[in-house]
Amino acid sequence: MADTETLMPYDEALERFEPVLGLETHVELGTESKMFCGCPTEFGAPPNTHVCPVCLALPGSLPVANAEAIESTIRIGLALNCTIAEWCRFARKNYFYPDMPKNYQISQYDEPLCTDGYLDVVVDGQTVRIEIERVHLEEDTGKSTHVGGATGRIHGADYSIVDYNRAGIPLVEIVTKPIPGTDRLAPEVARAYVTELRELMRALGVSDVRMEEGSLRCDVNVSLMPRGASEWGTRTETKNVNSLRSVERAVRGEIERQAAILADGGRIIQETRHFHEDTGRTTSGRSKEEAQDYRYFPEPDLLPMAPDPEWVASLKAELPELPSVRRGRLQAEWGVSDLDMAAMHNADAIDLVEATVAAGAPAADARKWWMGELARRANEAGKPLAELPITPAEVARVTELVASGALNDKLARQVLEGVLAGEGSPDDVVAKRGLQVVNDEGELLAIIDKVLAENADAADKVRSGKVAAAGALVGGVMKASRGKADAARARELILEKLGVS
Repeated sequence: MADTETLMPYDEALERFEPVLGLETHVELGTESKMFCGCPTEFGAPPNTHVCPVCLALPGSLPVANAEAIESTIRIGLALNCTIAEWCRFARKNYFYPDMPKNYQISQYDEPLCTDGYLDVVVDGQTVRIEIERVHLEEDTGKSTHVGGATGRIHGADYSIVDYNRAGIPLVEIVTKPIPGTDRLAPEVARAYVTELRELMRALGVSDVRMEEGSLRCDVNVSLMPRGASEWGTRTETKNVNSLRSVERAVRGEIERQAAILADGGRIIQETRHFHEDTGRTTSGRSKEEAQDYRYFPEPDLLPMAPDPEWVASLKAELPELPSVRRGRLQAEWGVSDLDMAAMHNADAIDLVEATVAAGAPAADARKWWMGELARRANEAGKPLAELPITPAEVARVTELVASGALNDKLARQVLEGVLAGEGSPDDVVAKRGLQVVNDEGELLAIIDKVLAENADAADKVRSGKVAAAGALVGGVMKASRGKADAARARELILEKLGVS
């Protein structure tokens, strides 16, 4: 049998096997209070300060369901084209672990709030429909920290501490049906789905979906079956993947790992696995070969839910413009190609470009600066575009200065550099650095005379009809003016000087 760390090259793996995906995404709702008590949900508070008898499961405490969380879950279901249950209820999911103070979790089992939906994503020009099995509402667990040891996990730790601030925060779980047929695009499809889901949650205003804070996390299920087979393979579940890039890498890594095992005659163990950001690989977690009995039963301390169909219809009518619809509208308004729109989407630049256009910039100019110079700067800094210390209004002002002739593109890049460095607004940077374009024609002519005198051979070529040689002269003017000259006007004046019409 192949060593579990052996990987098969991705292309070879896909020649021999077909992947089947399944994605379980957890979204912490942005309610002000927890799911079944009044404790606040603010992230980053000192440990065990946002707790009360209910979320600590003290004797005699009783839960009360958060109405806003129920409404938010229904809105999510509607946006995902789900059927909303006319009657459903909570259930107790019994398990014993320190991060769940009750030793059971209030969740939903066979009667979820939302079922049978779908979400379309576009990958490599293809529309892929991801079918949704269920959307259900539950409470989040606390957070365990395992101290000591090499991995940060419980095995090998010296001791563990628990913070119950997160215990009881409303948590929506969105579970897909199995996703076959993605073939070589499987990693990209998984990433595109979680990306689209994140944007949908933002549009609905139900969560901040900050993956780095755990308010959006994904369990990635992968199985392989030989080409031509009809029976799906054994799946693994990579738990709590918390970045879009990691979702893609987890799928790719599991395909490569499972393919190596199967090709060597081994078998895949049904288990949970842990993803490691530094290597892009997964390691074994907990076996799931024997189904765990959570002993679900209806929650006796909470009434069933029976959403009024008229209320559900009103929620559907009030849904905001959904991300895919918005992208289509903006693409038509901005007149950009599918390729350019996909590039902006992948770079998380659409909101920034839209805000820059709203601040007065032409769409083409807004896209040019965000997807060009600013994207380069963000990549160098290793951070998302939205985290650059520059606002859409400031980018719009730079485009205005370029359009007015006060700046050329070279000077505009220096202005952006200054704003990013904290030197003030675009106008402040222009003033402090003296970056104004040379508009004084007398000053420009003096520079041109000097350049012509220093480049007599090039000037003679232009006089003889070799107009292309003017490019070198324009370059000399730009160098002498430290990039402040208007290149087009400089060319016109050079040709006039040399008697070329």
